[in-house]
Amino acid sequence: MKALKYIIGGAAITVAAAYIFGYDYLFSGISKTYLKGKTSANIDDGKLFPRNLIATEEPKLWEEDPEYNQKELPENIVEDLKHSHTAAFVVIKNGKILHEQYWDGYNQLSKTNSFSMAKAVTVMLLGKALEEGKIENIDAQFSDFYDEFKTKEFGNHVTLKNLAQMEAGLDWDEDYANPFRPNAKAYYGRSLKKAVFSRNFKEEPGQRYEYQSGSTQLLGFAVRKAINQSLASYLSEKFWIPLGMEQNAEWSVDDSGMEKTYCCIHSNARDYAKLGQLFLDDGKADDVQLLNLDFINLMRTPTQKSKEIYGMGLWINHDNPIKHYYFLGLQGQYIIMVPEHDMVIVRTGSYSNNPKNDRGRPDQAKFLVNETVKLFQTT
Repeated sequence: MKALKYIIGGAAITVAAAYIFGYDYLFSGISKTYLKGKTSANIDDGKLFPRNLIATEEPKLWEEDPEYNQKELPENIVEDLKHSHTAAFVVIKNGKILHEQYWDGYNQLSKTNSFSMAKAVTVMLLGKALEEGKIENIDAQFSDFYDEFKTKEFGNHVTLKNLAQMEAGLDWDEDYANPFRPNAKAYYGRSLKKAVFSRNFKEEPGQRYEYQSGSTQLLGFAVRKAINQSLASYLSEKFWIPLGMEQNAEWSVDDSGMEKTYCCIHSNARDYAKLGQLFLDDGKADDVQLLNLDFINLMRTPTQKSKEIYGMGLWINHDNPIKHYYFLGLQGQYIIMVPEHDMVIVRTGSYSNNPKNDRGRPDQAKFLVNETVKLFQTT
């Protein structure tokens, strides 16, 4: 009996300490991972979090290319996709669906976690808010939206453009594996405001590129305050409905209903491809300009401080002979645009050890571009 009392007492102390020191989110993390047979965040965890609806109204199915699914993928592509636990692989060429394939029980209707592909979507919403005059200038300071940042050293200078270009100077360790780092607190915690507003700034904004989820989350707070509605509903009105998305999607939120703008849109591969096609078409859909071309060009222009690998929400590879740029999410979520070949490539899945040796970009993205273009270049 004494031993049991010690165990219970020790557990109570541990729980109390976790709450006192701000690590209570760990209990949520454990319940959503290890108790579900997972070791980390995963592409199917959307149903475990509160979420806002991204509604569509009149779905438009992709027009099929005459060669739709006529070519089998070569062994090297199949091996790579299977090795990386791919859920979906979709190829769009000349505005038509050319190939789609699914593995491990996933299908056309399967919604999976975008992870950080949502960063580019958040920047798109910034562009729309600028276009509509809800935000006056991309160089507006974040402290204009939240007064408490006026007293933060360096933070009182950070602009929306700094946040979008990952040049904010935020004190944020982008570590996905360590449960005590800010990414885990933002992902599993109950308050995004507590997770990101508590962070300080370590240097003057605009001086250095550093990829940080916290920067995009701050950007999301500013955009949401400016538009005075949920980001999910704004995304629905401005993009999801006009693009004729095939399914409603969901965006994970915290307990206050704030979207996790650095991640966590849950949609299917076919609809992700429509976001890519929008960029190939320079912001137009059905001859309607959904997003300003100047802003799109700003998103896909690599910055000097990132050493030409990042624009605003988009990763860029102009080193490769086949130039491309893309939405990128944890575990190998890609929406890749290949302008020269009028091609969109979407890959979703669970590549937990995705190597990033290509100047900080995942090798797989370049491999898929080169091999897919080779396979379909005569189509």
